[in-house]
Amino acid sequence: MANSDGRLTGKVAVITGAGKGIGRALAVGFAAEGASVCCAARTASDIDAVVSEIADSGGSAIAIQADVTSIDDMERMHKAAAGAFGGVDIVIANAGGNLERSRVETSDPDLWVETIDVNLKGAYYTAKTAIPHLKERGGGKIITVGSGIGHNGKISSSAYACAKAGEWMLTRVLAQELWEYNISVNELVPGPVSTPGAIAAWESEEGAVNAIESEWVKEAEDVLPIALFLVTQPDKGPTSQSFSLMRRDT
Repeated sequence: MANSDGRLTGKVAVITGAGKGIGRALAVGFAAEGASVCCAARTASDIDAVVSEIADSGGSAIAIQADVTSIDDMERMHKAAAGAFGGVDIVIANAGGNLERSRVETSDPDLWVETIDVNLKGAYYTAKTAIPHLKERGGGKIITVGSGIGHNGKISSSAYACAKAGEWMLTRVLAQELWEYNISVNELVPGPVSTPGAIAAWESEEGAVNAIESEWVKEAEDVLPIALFLVTQPDKGPTSQSFSLMRRDT
């Protein structure tokens, strides 16, 4: 595969939300660096397409249809990766979404809870079920994909802000708990990424006037270099840190 240094040769990466956007970009990029990749998402056709793309380029990947809000699905996902490739070294808790974009007063309680579930509970299930596999390998990496909103809040995004704030705290607690096992846990904050519909929704949100002009609106592939930096650090390396591609707090 072109433009690869083989930095991840021999490593096994599990990526949730791998069917599109950042997850897809990381799956393709990690495979190009030699990793065997388990691509997980709810939509089978999306991850099948990513696996086909990786295979066509000479890489190794499997597709696992799974929902991060199901702990049974997350256990099955990690077992499938370990069964196919011999273990798990890298876990990217990427699946998420902002499903409730209203002020608290007018918000839909069901969508509010669903947003918490997919972002926070999903990250918890992803990490919890990964730990035994990472320990078996003697170390590894967990990366949670966070948001500036989880650090600073935002009008009409209370559910997403609370979920991502909780995910950031989960990242720090996991880092404390797993340090002795040579497992590092860090947060990656991509900032605005030009995925289908994302920027239009971001621009239309209350309180976002002119905010987009002062940000680097990137393509999903622009997130790959910082992700590669994190997963190529020593297992006993940086942990409990937030690495951000944002230019401003938003």
